[in-house]
Amino acid sequence: MALVFAGICSHAPGIVNRAERVEASRREALYDAYGRMGRAIRDKSPDVLVVIGAEHFGNFFMNNMPAFAMGMADYYEGPIEDEGWLKIKRRRVAGNRDLSERLIARVMDEVDVAYCEEWKLDHAIMVPLHFLTPDYRLPIVPANINCQGPPLTPLHRAYRFGEALRRAAEAVPERIAIIGTGGISHWPATPNSGKINEAWDRDFLARWAGGDKAAMLSYSDAATYRDAGQGGFEIRTFIAIAGVAAERKGEIWHYDAISPFAVGCTIGVMNLA
Repeated sequence: MALVFAGICSHAPGIVNRAERVEASRREALYDAYGRMGRAIRDKSPDVLVVIGAEHFGNFFMNNMPAFAMGMADYYEGPIEDEGWLKIKRRRVAGNRDLSERLIARVMDEVDVAYCEEWKLDHAIMVPLHFLTPDYRLPIVPANINCQGPPLTPLHRAYRFGEALRRAAEAVPERIAIIGTGGISHWPATPNSGKINEAWDRDFLARWAGGDKAAMLSYSDAATYRDAGQGGFEIRTFIAIAGVAAERKGEIWHYDAISPFAVGCTIGVMNLA
């Protein structure tokens, strides 16, 4: 039927497992923004939520690192991390194998994509679901872009993946919502963890909200690594959502550089009308 929603949000584990380290006003402002996004998704009555994440070696490693992957199962399990550490209870999350298979087949007309009948969800997907679909009733289709193992998926290909997802959504009768999850600047699992380049983040988000394809695709990996850390490679998931939106403009509903969460915390939506 149609693509009914497209947005972006942060997925850092600290957002849930270090909540007590942030003053209540800043923490609740972020949580409220997640809540607003969740309501906006539910208001569109989607049949499925496609979640484009950046997987963290939970399922894919250097012996098998697809540029793009999508889940094709009736259910998924997560979080793969220790539930006591992440502070999200392990559970099964509903999928929709039939719809996944139809979306994948359509995407493969344009982009080579691996498909997975088993997928352990890590914080890249479980943290957003914790806020956006707290009852876990909305079926999902997980997707992954390689933001981890060089050679990384090129930015223009991430954008093309988003375009292919949009056309796939338009080719099925179901209502499709899509989100991209990641960080912007962050330096996870390094001595610089907690560092955030707010100026770089805001510049990228301005390009994203403006639907400026050329500006988003102009980053080199070397410059991103220098200015935004290895976590900055996750801009690919946000760029894919810009591709989904076909150069329409978006809105940033929330941004806050929260050091204890170790990421610039972001919530944004694309205007699809």
